[in-house]
Amino acid sequence: MYSDKVMEHFTNPRNIGELPDANGVGEVGNSKCGDIMKVFMKIEDDVIVDIRFKTFGCGAAVATSSMATELVKGKTIEEAMKVTNKSVAEALDGLPAIKMHCSLLAEEAIKAAIQNYCERENKVL
Repeated sequence: MYSDKVMEHFTNPRNIGELPDANGVGEVGNSKCGDIMKVFMKIEDDVIVDIRFKTFGCGAAVATSSMATELVKGKTIEEAMKVTNKSVAEALDGLPAIKMHCSLLAEEAIKAAIQNYCERENKVL
C-alpha cells in the first residue's frame, strides 16, 4: 500500500519538532478529519534556513510533512511556494489516492508558514 519512502519518512521523520525562533508558522487541517499539520520556519534573507513540523494524523500525514520540509529546506520562499502536493507525493514515490489529501495539507502548511512570514515582514509574494 505505501512505498518504501513513505514508510521511511513515517518511521524516521526528518525535521520533527518546534522552532522557538521561528518567524513563519503555519497550521492547517482540522481535528474532525484527524490530520493537523503545523510548520515552523526560520527564514533569513528570504531563504528557509531551518524548518520543523508537528503533525497529528496518520502515517501518510507524518511522511508528507517530513518530505515537504526536506523539499523546501534551503530554498527561497519563491521556490518553496512552487512545491505542490503532487511534487510531495512524487518525492515519496506515490501515495494511495485515498491519502493524497495528506500531501495537500503538507503543501498548504508550507504556504501558510510562508504567508505568515510575509505578513510579519510586510512582504508581498
